[in-house]
Amino acid sequence: MSTEQRQALDAMLRRSPFPLDGDVEELRRLLHAATSTQVLPPEAKTVPTTLGGVPAVEVTVDGVEPRHVVVYFHGGVYLLGDALSSAGLAAQIGGRTAAKAYSVEYRLAPEHPYPAAVDDALAVYEALLADGVTPSDIVFAGESAGGGLAVATLVNARDHGLPLPAAAFVMSPYVDLTLAGASVDTKDAADPLFSRELLEPLVADYTAGQDPALGLISPVFADLSGLPPLLIQVGGHEVLLDDAVRLAGRAANADVEVTLDVTPGVPHVFQVYGPILDEATAALDRAGRFLTARLGA
Repeated sequence: MSTEQRQALDAMLRRSPFPLDGDVEELRRLLHAATSTQVLPPEAKTVPTTLGGVPAVEVTVDGVEPRHVVVYFHGGVYLLGDALSSAGLAAQIGGRTAAKAYSVEYRLAPEHPYPAAVDDALAVYEALLADGVTPSDIVFAGESAGGGLAVATLVNARDHGLPLPAAAFVMSPYVDLTLAGASVDTKDAADPLFSRELLEPLVADYTAGQDPALGLISPVFADLSGLPPLLIQVGGHEVLLDDAVRLAGRAANADVEVTLDVTPGVPHVFQVYGPILDEATAALDRAGRFLTARLGA
């Protein structure tokens, strides 16, 4: 680990915090400005497509013969973000797993509250199965809210009687919209990005009157039995640390194969900072080995 790298990243993130009083459009503008500076790896190629009526970005990597499929869900508290902004992470995972990735452009709240995102995610998976893709050749991945959506989609697919993918990899998953995790408060000073004050007003935009403890909204409260192997990565300096820890505990209690991978001293979705943080590349390498070992098994 590099203490200097972690300190420099923390300082950089604190220079441009999300405004606590920003409306959704302002937050979207700020996030787009931040992610637009993240250049795709030169070997990654993106093409817009549609799966099950849902827009997506197909991501391939030069020199990688795709034998598998990654279904990728972007983050953004279900209100922000887009499929293209997460294409870089999708490419990193696809390149490590000999896979083509589909970054899903699921509908966002408040224009499209729950269950729009959940419905879109399931429709994409159903379309891949209908196209003849073998479930054992598919993995789910996602960051933040996209990590929560990946787990919710596993639960939803199981409950619809669908065969499940080989595994799922989630980064800093946002899986408790009741914000009951102790780290929402205890990690407030350490987290340069998020806080209860930022997250709390946004929950209602997605839940739209529904109980935030519903399993498909907050999968930390769902029945996780029968799910495929899970890899959960999280940073030690984030308010969502306990979301990841409790999700791993719930999965273990449901007899699901689960690996909880905590990297100390790093922020929310630290994997995106590969060019300036050694821990990011190392974590993605571990994820690649985890998924590869289960794809096609």
